[in-house]
Amino acid sequence: MTTFQNLSLPINLLENLKSLGYETPTPIQEQSIPLLRDNKDLIAQAKTGSGKTLAFLLPLILKLDENEHFPQALIIAPTRELCEQISGEANKLARYKKDVKVITLYGGTSLRTQVASLEKGADILIGTPGRLLDHFSRETIHLGEIKTLILDEADRMLDMGFADDILKLVSNLPKQRQSILFSATYPENIDKLTKVILKNPVEVKIVSKEKEVTIEEFVYEVDDKDKALLTTLKHFQPNLALIFCNTKVKTTEVSDMLHKQGFDVATLNGDLEQYERQEMLLQFANGSLPVLVATDLAARGLDIDGIDLVINYDTPMKTEDYTHRIGRTGRAEKSGLAVTLCDEYGMRKLSEIKPQLKAENISTLTPNKNFYMQGEVATLCIDGGKKKKVRAGDILGTLCKEIGIEPKEIGKINVYQKNSYVAIKKTVIKKAFNGLKSGKIKGKNLRVWWLD
Repeated sequence: MTTFQNLSLPINLLENLKSLGYETPTPIQEQSIPLLRDNKDLIAQAKTGSGKTLAFLLPLILKLDENEHFPQALIIAPTRELCEQISGEANKLARYKKDVKVITLYGGTSLRTQVASLEKGADILIGTPGRLLDHFSRETIHLGEIKTLILDEADRMLDMGFADDILKLVSNLPKQRQSILFSATYPENIDKLTKVILKNPVEVKIVSKEKEVTIEEFVYEVDDKDKALLTTLKHFQPNLALIFCNTKVKTTEVSDMLHKQGFDVATLNGDLEQYERQEMLLQFANGSLPVLVATDLAARGLDIDGIDLVINYDTPMKTEDYTHRIGRTGRAEKSGLAVTLCDEYGMRKLSEIKPQLKAENISTLTPNKNFYMQGEVATLCIDGGKKKKVRAGDILGTLCKEIGIEPKEIGKINVYQKNSYVAIKKTVIKKAFNGLKSGKIKGKNLRVWWLD
């Protein structure tokens, strides 16, 4: 069995990997890392969850010049969430090195704040195509020293119409560079990027074993989708449910309906500010809001374990969208459920994209009328994060030792740059809120508020 020691990595990096819990490389890491260390251009096809982020970050961080002031690497990703995910992994992997700076650039956050960060220098830029192009047109990013270009989830970026923006950015990069493209699928139109961007690329394809993931798929032909949605949730009784709609307006309508029926619901669509998106996803992931209603675009880059039911309230337009949606369940070697609710038009559309699926009668379901998806926990936000040197352990210590909350009553703690979030059992959240409000964390008086 291959280990990271077999990949001839420096000892300080190996120690860091071990401290992060990485001991055995995944297939995509085992095949890609040696090629990338040899400075080869690479096209890699691997599913989400295969370990691709580490596969391209590890060789990149190894070759960073710590004395260079200008950005040395550009990583382009389709969504804000994926940019943050890559950034978090990069910062953890690079902590064995001195002063590696990673900056994320995406819409929905202050351009002025991003410019101020860029003026202090950066080693790795991670951003969405639109915001990166915006910075380039304003001459607030310097791309003249880029030695590595990485496109992550290239197929998603093509779906989202970013091909031209990407090509504009790439045309302004140095010709002598390493170019890397990662994609879960390999659609025909991806050649538009590969032929222009990469030079004699090596191809790596990791074929996922379908038997590793078991997703049961059901289709119900219905007249009243709202009623059918409630029937589905009350029959399957999931812990976390993700519901897909085709439009922003419909996500709001469905969320309002479920809320009125007693469900704790998060909504994810393109109308949200970045902090609102972050808080919605966080409350869904920590169980405060166990139902998430989203559009395809808003849910791209979503990577949350524990989703045991995906419901297509609206029939997806393409086979790829259907696959992407239901792939949000059945993760971490757990089985999953996917349900599609179809009116007459939806049945016609589904027969085009998934002809093998046959509709069943929803009357076969036996809903529990007393079942409602309500979070056992609620979330508190604390006005202090990494910038104020606040750690998860500091919050946990204050809650347990100072306020008297039992560890079993405390859920996930998420610490970001400016704020921290902690999930607390609803039975004791008032006690936790009052204790944090009047007390101190790490000797600091920090504001605290309750997320609705």
